[in-house]
Amino acid sequence: MGDPEQRTSPGGPGPCASTVAPVPGVPTLARATVDRAAARRRDEAWLDAAWQDPRARVLLLADGEAALADEGDVLLLVAPADAPPGERFFLGLDGDAPIFAVASSARLPHVSHAGLRGLGALLPDHDAGLLTDAVALTAWHRSHTHCSRCGTPTEAADGGHVRRCPVDGSEHFPRIDPAVIMLVHDGGDRCLLGRQPAWPPRRYSALAGFVEPGESLEQAVVREVSEEVGLRVAEVTYAASQPWPFPSSLMLGFTAQAVDDTVRLADGEIEDARWFSRRGLADAVREGVVVLPGRVSIAWWLVSRWFGAELGG
Repeated sequence: MGDPEQRTSPGGPGPCASTVAPVPGVPTLARATVDRAAARRRDEAWLDAAWQDPRARVLLLADGEAALADEGDVLLLVAPADAPPGERFFLGLDGDAPIFAVASSARLPHVSHAGLRGLGALLPDHDAGLLTDAVALTAWHRSHTHCSRCGTPTEAADGGHVRRCPVDGSEHFPRIDPAVIMLVHDGGDRCLLGRQPAWPPRRYSALAGFVEPGESLEQAVVREVSEEVGLRVAEVTYAASQPWPFPSSLMLGFTAQAVDDTVRLADGEIEDARWFSRRGLADAVREGVVVLPGRVSIAWWLVSRWFGAELGG
């Protein structure tokens, strides 16, 4: 994608990079740096030894919230001996140091905790990747406890990345739901943002929707835009992706150029959609007329990338 400070957007350059913050190169939750070491997951002897390794560190999740170090925006990673009982997941290798997560309802005393939605944008790349992975695995394990073939309770295996049925031997893998999210623009100086009725007041965002069976990503973009705002789009271009473990989505970000600009709200999912120029959007955000999604969302990244600099969030 090139240097963010030099990036131009559809229809021309964005604001001067010397006076505004450049857009991060990747979305907030796509910043993982730890080696996932997937080949080690089936080696139970190695995993047991890794848990005993003095270099091993454990991320703690209590009811979906992570334990924080004293700094407040860094994860607290403890030795395995200091981790409470709970579901154990192998997250990978940080150099030679094994990294695990333990999910339980127990909280360490006198330690702050926070969730991924509020914390994700504040964490360094290393911690953001670990917490995203741990939250996704925890959500999957808690919602997929039984075999889909025979109904038998399944058992965690492969370092927490598989659930195995002890009766029929079937293996079940984490569910991932692909969803497209697209910033529609006019090829010039306007983008289209919409809002759903259930959102907080003044919240506007990029359009999005789940991919249907038998559908390509590009087809999903065209269909969703047509269904939600009645526009035809072309020039569907992939931008970036990020996991969205609330509970199991993979957000696939696109831009799409509108063939026409007459908005026709059709399916009731969107209650309002508006075209914004760059200056108009900046003014609306500054004045509080429009509230963009938080920085943890790829929607914020897509809008800021089009704008040419960090915007709101």
